[in-house]
Amino acid sequence: MSLIEVKLRPTGPWRAGHRAGDRERVDVIYHSDALYSAITHAMRVLGWLEEWLDATARATAPAARFSSLFPYIGKTRLITPPKSFGIKLVPLELARGGAFDKTRYQFDIPSECLLPQGSQPPFQVSVRSAAAVDRITGAATEPHRIACLEFANNAGMWGVFEADPDWEPRVKSAFRLLADSGFGGEKSRGWGRSSEPIFSTATALFPDQTPNGTWWLLGLFSPAAEDQIDWTKSEHSITIRGGWTDSPQASGPKKQLRMIEEGAVLTAFSLTGRAVDVAPDGFPHPVYRNGQPIAVPVPTAKPEPAPEPDLLPSRDREGAATQSPEAEEPEPEPEIAPEPEVTE
Repeated sequence: MSLIEVKLRPTGPWRAGHRAGDRERVDVIYHSDALYSAITHAMRVLGWLEEWLDATARATAPAARFSSLFPYIGKTRLITPPKSFGIKLVPLELARGGAFDKTRYQFDIPSECLLPQGSQPPFQVSVRSAAAVDRITGAATEPHRIACLEFANNAGMWGVFEADPDWEPRVKSAFRLLADSGFGGEKSRGWGRSSEPIFSTATALFPDQTPNGTWWLLGLFSPAAEDQIDWTKSEHSITIRGGWTDSPQASGPKKQLRMIEEGAVLTAFSLTGRAVDVAPDGFPHPVYRNGQPIAVPVPTAKPEPAPEPDLLPSRDREGAATQSPEAEEPEPEPEIAPEPEVTE
């Protein structure tokens, strides 16, 4: 299977729930397990649900794997880099091991993105007010505030996936359906929609696919029993995934699952991952959280650690360029004239 890139140009706000569960916060990454869930819902609408589950969540070697969706702005694709880098989202060329020149980049504080100098952030976080309306009385009930991402005109989300030849056209159909119906939360308000997805080969984005014993995760991972990982030589962080499931039969809170985050560097001969049934007890059908993401060999040229964000030119929350005192040029020390030589 070869990697395929998908680019989505949002036509309105997007919302991915924050790990803290706070409605006034939003995640800037659409995680791979949520993407798999969205694709699965689309497969149900298209009439391929059971076949899809047999080929992916219930299979030892899944017929399709997905990365998370990351922001892009213009031609700059942002991604969660290998853990040694130390910044949440950086340009793909840096994450692959490109040389870092701090004069060419700026750190945007609100979006947590390292961007080329002069580039605007791909999105801004907006908090909107809403209230449910009683259809009988017309009175507003349960007023609340909820955060979303509002994208720049030339920005959106991108990711990669791989699929068996039999499934590739159906996965693309699912993406097209989701572009119309929406990704993430608040779809009833029209959020999460995009223009026609753009598909292209991703071979040039990750050119070195030769296994080297270390893997860079591009999505959330749940180790399978057969995954022999050397944790002493790996770099990773853990997140706890929860949320609610909503199906035509029932709804309820999903069981929580600990997963390894994007950007982890895992040392292993190979990675398999697993899909875990997180349905509430007594639920009428399984609810799978997919932990079988795309993982690529860590670039041979190890990415250079970037300086701390407060040492980089940055933008404040109003978009103005800022410069921390630590990054200013030190004043030159006064020159001391040499003492005259004494001759006898």
